This record gives sequence, C-alpha cells and structure tokens, in this order.
Amino acid sequence: MNKIGYDIGKKAEKNLEVHYQRTFDFMPELAMFITGYTVKKTFSRQTQAPRFIKDSICFYFKNILRDNQSTGAGGESNTQSAPPCVHVFSSSYSFESYFEKGNQVNIVTIFLSASYLKSFLKNDIEQFGFLFNNRHDFLIEEIMTDDIVRTVNDFVKKEEPGALIDYHYKLKAMELLFHLFISLSKRERHVHNRLNENDIKSIYKVRNKLISSLSKPTSVLELKLIAGMNELKMRNIFTQVFGMGIYDYYQYRRMKEATRLLREERFSVSEVGYQLGFENLSHFSRVFEKHIGIKPKKYSML
Repeated sequence: MNKIGYDIGKKAEKNLEVHYQRTFDFMPELAMFITGYTVKKTFSRQTQAPRFIKDSICFYFKNILRDNQSTGAGGESNTQSAPPCVHVFSSSYSFESYFEKGNQVNIVTIFLSASYLKSFLKNDIEQFGFLFNNRHDFLIEEIMTDDIVRTVNDFVKKEEPGALIDYHYKLKAMELLFHLFISLSKRERHVHNRLNENDIKSIYKVRNKLISSLSKPTSVLELKLIAGMNELKMRNIFTQVFGMGIYDYYQYRRMKEATRLLREERFSVSEVGYQLGFENLSHFSRVFEKHIGIKPKKYSML
C-alpha cells in the first residue's frame, strides 16, 4: 500500500496471513484497497492516515462479502469471522484497532480527500457537516443496506472487464460511496461533539450489550453503569456514533436478526417473533415493516 503512503506496520506484517490484496490509486484524491486476511496472533495497532492523500476521510467496509471471499484457507467456512461493519472516520484520527487470533477478515477501504468529497456533494454538503466539522475526532458506524452489500459483492467477486479496468473500479468505488451517502443522509440530525477514545470504547460496550440480548431489552440503568457516564451523555454519544437513538438501534438490530432467521434458518414468522421476545405478533409485524420495508410473511416468501 506504499502507493498511497499507508504503512500497516511491522506487527500487522508479522501477525496477519494475507490471502489477497489489490490497491487502486486515483491520486491525489482517491485510493481504494481490497484485502482478505487471517489473524495469526492477537495484537493491536494504532490507525494512521495515508501520507499521500491530504486531509483524507476513510470509508471502511468490513466482512460484507456474501459467503466470504475465498481466503485461501483450504476452502473452510469462515466460522471465526469478525462481525460485519461500515465505519467512517477522519484518517488523521488515530485510535487503537484490535485483531483477534483466528479471525478471518475481508475489507474494502476507500480513502478520499475531504476537498474532493465536497466537490461532488455540492448542494447536499450541509446535511453531511459532521464529516467536515471536528475533522480530527469523529468516528461513526453506519448500517449496511442491501445496496451497499450488493455493490461490494458485485465489484469484488465478479470478473474484471476486459478493458478500462481502473476506470471500472473508480466507478464502482463511486457507486459504493453513493449508496453509503444515501444511508448517511437518513441519520438522525445531531450535534457532533469531540470524542476521545474512552468515549468510543464505552459506547461500543453499550452497543455490544444491546445486541447480546435481542430478546430482552437491557435497562437504561444497566447501560449507564456499563458506559460509566450519565444518561444524557450516553444517549448523545450513541446517536452521534450510530446515527439513531438507543431504542431505535435496538429495534433495528432485532429486525435484522429477524431477517436472518427467516431467510437462513427458515423459521416461521411466529417462531421468529417469539424468539425475539415479542408476545404480540401484530406488534412484531409492524416493527418489522417499519425497519425492513415489508411485512415478515412477505419477506419470508422472497
């Protein structure tokens, strides 16, 4: 990744088994790399900005590939995949990133200069002010829409065109960012405050507690104790990072789990509703439709 001045560090070189890697540089405004690896030994490293893209923003798509891109690990299923996520953060904002032994990871990362991003957002730039204000201290996590998943899988797993390969990948990077920004535009409007690394660690502990118990909501009192902060600060930071309030996020993750149970496990609508803690199936159906867009019965027949 030296083309963009990005050094993964000696720890990563030593402790990651890289299975595939592609770098596309459209300097000086844009670069993208695609890689898949297995973590051989648990370690951590500080993130850093690419040296050759000025004032860059990082768009990080992790473990979004359906059935996972081949890792070269003997064709075994990826049973230790780290959870999927989409992160957006200022590249100059350094935080500690953890790599757990045995995890298999595939990522698509796009580095984009802030000025270049502003040039094509133009009249829509106001609603994305959180990306350009407080430039050195933001980290947000965005939901994975079907369009984001489809686009990543299309350009990573399909065969390359016979000509204009770089042009093809630049267009695909732009398409991926388009779908991401459609999703970002729906975030709850919120004043973004300066965060430190402890704030981010604490709010992820809250998030992890929420999704560990999707059949029964965790009390606000317990979440406050986990976060180690007052309720107002906890709620504000949560909305800033995840784009929605605690309760809405909890319901959204419940419905995403419901889609998985309907699609992959082939559970009935009533089985899914009861497993996720709904006593009233009509209520389950209404919440599902609100977050997924269609009723669960219809979704189960897709």
